[in-house]
Amino acid sequence: MAWLGPRKKRLLTHLSIFCGVTDSEFLHLLSCPTVPPQCCSARYNLAILMFFGFAVVYGLRVNLSVAMVVMVNGTNVQPFVNNSGGHECPVPSHGFDNVPQYSWDSPTQGLLLGAFFFGYLVTQIPGGYLSGHFGGTIFLGGGVLGTAALTLLTPLAAKGFLCDGVTFPAMMAMWACWSPPLERSRLITLSGAGANFGAFVALPLTGFICHSLGWPAVFYMWGAGCIWAVFWFFLVSDQPGTHPRISERERDYIIKSIGKEVPKVSVWLPVLPMMLSVPLWATIVSQMCANWSYYTLLTSLPTYMDTVLHFDLRQNAFLSALPYLGAWGLSLISGVVADSLLEKELMSVTAVRKLFTLTGLLLPAVFLVAVGYSGCSGVLAVTFLTLSTTIGGTSAAGVFINQIDIAPRYAGVLLGITNTFGTIPGVLAPIVTGYLTQDQTLAGWRSVFCLSAGISAGGALIFTLFGSGKVQKWALAEEDQIQTEAHAERDLLIT
Repeated sequence: MAWLGPRKKRLLTHLSIFCGVTDSEFLHLLSCPTVPPQCCSARYNLAILMFFGFAVVYGLRVNLSVAMVVMVNGTNVQPFVNNSGGHECPVPSHGFDNVPQYSWDSPTQGLLLGAFFFGYLVTQIPGGYLSGHFGGTIFLGGGVLGTAALTLLTPLAAKGFLCDGVTFPAMMAMWACWSPPLERSRLITLSGAGANFGAFVALPLTGFICHSLGWPAVFYMWGAGCIWAVFWFFLVSDQPGTHPRISERERDYIIKSIGKEVPKVSVWLPVLPMMLSVPLWATIVSQMCANWSYYTLLTSLPTYMDTVLHFDLRQNAFLSALPYLGAWGLSLISGVVADSLLEKELMSVTAVRKLFTLTGLLLPAVFLVAVGYSGCSGVLAVTFLTLSTTIGGTSAAGVFINQIDIAPRYAGVLLGITNTFGTIPGVLAPIVTGYLTQDQTLAGWRSVFCLSAGISAGGALIFTLFGSGKVQKWALAEEDQIQTEAHAERDLLIT
């Protein structure tokens, strides 16, 4: 029994006495599945394929934010000029002549960047429901394939995000079937980290392509992400039990760890209990708050680098990408640490989710305020932005995977719901940023960063007060509810 934690030892003793058997006999009856190797396993191969799929999706998503710098006629904004006749921040000579294409003012640019998310907004809930009912493989693979294919067809790439919206709900629906509870954080954060990795790679690459080949080439070259779909449909299955190349040991481990194969989402959803669920609303509101600052930076950071700090296009693209490198690394680390805390029984699921949410939303808010007061110093601004986005990566093991904690059976549907609300900042944040920065003044951008910081801090507070990591009663099947009530009655008898 040396391998058992102290809480497990006490529980084992109570249960063995209750059942009238010795500890060793009870252990034999449990027949706990052994953990198969992680390297080259089907579940980790799935996570890596998802990682690259989301890298493609987010690479396609950030293209316009960088290309906008070249597509617009000097961004069609006259930089703020102070009373002495000079720019608020000095403008260096880059020796690079952008060819003007469109005369879009700052509010119009905000509307265009926000319009990227309109199609993304309306496909979340249907994507989550259909993924839970029919399986996530076709919807995640089809979403990435459709996004890349439509990007090839249109240089503006706006229509691609109608397909993009089904990808994250499909991911969560699949992990409800594939992720053992003690590996859940690291598997989901590994797959989701592809988003930050895609932004990190795409931003400087887009800048280089725009500089060398012109902005239309960006959308044509990134559309080659269609190749990913070939590997996805060949290598992936909806359930461990239907995977043709999974080992028997790994299949049994996953199914036994989860308890049983997750049932398909029924036609009728517990809509009213969902609407009245405080933990679900805590997740929704917190994700909206976190996404406000994330989408603000994702869509508007290259414009800030260009119009305020006056970096040239290649510097702009590289420095805009730097924060996402840190977020990518820290999100992976946070997943491993979160699982370790749960495995060692140092913290409950609720406490772990709240810890990583609080860290990933509140601390970045402090650095966003610092960005607003960094003035014309490019070094300070980039440093604070990098710190803010890097630390924000820890929220990947917090509120952003909470749906599978509170309702594994409806994980895909819930992610569709939370992402639908979470996409609203993607529409509004660029528009608000456009209006706050019409004159491209330091004061205008300070308002942008302070607003994002305040919203992010509010989300951290809400999840800390009202969030939960416990499976909600409305998310249990009827037989599971009976079993849960029986266990509770037995625990009362033991104590």
